[in-house]
Amino acid sequence: MMNYTTSVIRYPREATIFAACCAIVFCVVGVIGNSVTVLALIRCPKLRVHATTAFVLSLCLSDLIFCSINLPLTAARYIYEAWILGEALCKLFPVLFYGNVAVSVLNMVAITLNRYVLISCQHYYNILFSKSAIWIQLFFIWGIAFLLMVPPLLGMWGQLGLNPSTFSCTILNKNGKSPKNMIFLVGFILPCVVIILAYSCIYYSVRKSRKKLRSHQPISDKRSGRREKDDSRLTKLMAIIFVCFLTCFFPLMLVNVFDDHEIRYPVVHVLASVMAWASSVINPFIYAASNRQYRSAYSKLFRIVKSSVVFSDSKQPSNNFRPDRNSVTYKPSVASDM
Repeated sequence: MMNYTTSVIRYPREATIFAACCAIVFCVVGVIGNSVTVLALIRCPKLRVHATTAFVLSLCLSDLIFCSINLPLTAARYIYEAWILGEALCKLFPVLFYGNVAVSVLNMVAITLNRYVLISCQHYYNILFSKSAIWIQLFFIWGIAFLLMVPPLLGMWGQLGLNPSTFSCTILNKNGKSPKNMIFLVGFILPCVVIILAYSCIYYSVRKSRKKLRSHQPISDKRSGRREKDDSRLTKLMAIIFVCFLTCFFPLMLVNVFDDHEIRYPVVHVLASVMAWASSVINPFIYAASNRQYRSAYSKLFRIVKSSVVFSDSKQPSNNFRPDRNSVTYKPSVASDM
């Protein structure tokens, strides 16, 4: 049985308190923001028809799981500066953490490829992104992401457990071997390379098509022009999401690869972790700030909630007593007072 309360503290107390506060704030904001986004997208018919929306919903669900499970456990870990939640949760924590990171990256790969096929290979779009094809892709995204964690979970390649020096539940070496670097390579670096190449191809295709349009079709159909603008805005939005995700997770990847054993810079580890947690919170704000269709979906949801609240309030019984017209009111006669 592992001792989860004995630890060698490597972090300044100010850093652990800061990390715990950030985890709690991100937990509350992330659960609310991602839940609202899921409801808004599901209730918006205009966005439901986009194949991209399915992958965005999958991304929100992954962030919601992270905010509702991983972040509360992380807050407890930093508050107590020890792992006090038992062996089972210590093994579940890295599965959900690394699995959700892989799900997020693979969803972004699917979104990027969706944008690329729509812009550069439109004749394949209806085949590759039919309803059944989207469900199959989502199944593989979630399956591959969590299958990466099966070898360390079963102790076949590395193992999951507590690192006492950092009081963190993570992937540990077993017999001198660990799949951590392979998981970062397959689950993070390779997908990021694919995304960067795909967005480069998208940029080249859009630039090329615009030049053709200007030279051959000076007057274009308004409806097709509006559709192209919407697709362009959505592509830019997804590119912003990826850049923000990369910015948030890249520092954590660097410290995990280059400073994983000695922990020479503990405060840097804390800041890198906080930046990684932020990636599960910022997406709803990016959707609202960067895209008109997503803002419209949010506003429609808020109007529905507001109208339902007003309707429920109007059904409450009034405190003001209004006598019935047919009721008889007793009035004493003037003669009786004389």
